[in-house]
Amino acid sequence: MKTARSGYNASMKTIAFDAETSGHSPDFGSIRQNPRQNAIRMSPDWRNLGILLRTLLGVNLMSGVAALVLAQRFGEWFGIFVENAAWVEILLLSNLLVLAAARDLLWRVPYRTGQVLTLLSSAGCVVTFWAIWRSLGLTEDSVEHGARLMLLAVCASGAMLAYFDLRARAFAPHVEAARLRALNARIRPHFLFNSLNTVLALIRDDPRRAETALEELSDLFRALMRNPGDLVSLADEIALGRQYLDLEKLRLGERLQVHWDIRDVPLDLLMPPLILQPLLENAVHYGVAPSASGGEIRVDIRMKGEMLSIMIENPIKLARDHEKTHGNQMALSNIRARLALYYDMEAHLEHGPRDSLYHVMIELPCRFKTPTP
Repeated sequence: MKTARSGYNASMKTIAFDAETSGHSPDFGSIRQNPRQNAIRMSPDWRNLGILLRTLLGVNLMSGVAALVLAQRFGEWFGIFVENAAWVEILLLSNLLVLAAARDLLWRVPYRTGQVLTLLSSAGCVVTFWAIWRSLGLTEDSVEHGARLMLLAVCASGAMLAYFDLRARAFAPHVEAARLRALNARIRPHFLFNSLNTVLALIRDDPRRAETALEELSDLFRALMRNPGDLVSLADEIALGRQYLDLEKLRLGERLQVHWDIRDVPLDLLMPPLILQPLLENAVHYGVAPSASGGEIRVDIRMKGEMLSIMIENPIKLARDHEKTHGNQMALSNIRARLALYYDMEAHLEHGPRDSLYHVMIELPCRFKTPTP
């Protein structure tokens, strides 16, 4: 524990020195879902689940509106929509597959060039499939008909690109940073009150341990004051969690047991700050502290393909006490909101009781720090 704490302190001092000498916060990573600088406008991430779902919904909505316009009577529109969907879905899914494969290329070229390439991809998919369908006799053998389909596809793609551009402007870096600061501001007082209660519990009975706890607390608050828009390494997040548990162990002693299981995970993976510590805080205050005999917190961190999985389990004292002890879901809802800001729909959080344990699972995409040229 001492080694972990000293390593963490050294890391924090290095970070603070770099920030002071450079005049800005350390570049751990960007809050934006695209791994580039915030000031650069980029094509959508066509491998992002949220982008794909919004595209599918938007194009099918446009197809439904077109069916409504074509229908002579209102009752006919659904049949026309289903008939059109058989063709639209093939074109749409094929185009999304091409765009997902070409995502990195679209990010390397200028923003407007990427938009033009996206429109050309839509047109190319329509021309290819129209030629195949015409050869099979499944569509009109008319160049005008093919041109009309291509124009509709380009218009639909342009509408979705305009939507994503407006959405990116709505979630501009300063807006996202403000939302993150508000979310972090809700975490900090909660953490402060619990930590000060720990020190107060020690200050009369064991002043020396209380002094150690205050030193731990000052180091923790140095980490809490970081820019909420910066990603941090998994190693720093683990070190912060260990240091917090050291602070709680001063109060709870042997009642608090922690088992860490970190399986072949690169510690330089990037993740949002203050993800692990609030979950550990919940586990201590709602799982271990209420029990006279204490309990064990299990932390399991591993890789699942291209996803980082973090699982935390803590005991539930009594089944009937679950609603009472877990009634405050502030930390969980806070973390879920921050994950949505960082990763859109690529990350998810699930939690709930399992037998005599309370289980929290987070999965988020693996990201590494982009090397500076």
